[in-house]
Amino acid sequence: MRNGYKEVINVDENNFSAKEMLSEVDKAIYKVLIGGQSYKIGSRQLTRADLKMLKEMKDDLMAQVARNDSDLLDDTYVAIFSGR
Repeated sequence: MRNGYKEVINVDENNFSAKEMLSEVDKAIYKVLIGGQSYKIGSRQLTRADLKMLKEMKDDLMAQVARNDSDLLDDTYVAIFSGR
């Protein structure tokens, strides 16, 4: 359990792709930034996810998306020439 959100970040278990999860995390960050961390209406109170945790999740998901979309080393071969 890393940073307390392994269940959320494991995209294979919940059938969301990393891109889809990234979109949801972006929406959650937006809601915290625009609407605040928590609010109260009458006797009801809503507390949104911690912004620091959301930022960490976003960083991890962005890395996953970059890994999945990377063609940087596709079709790369290594040759070792020893001796002369």
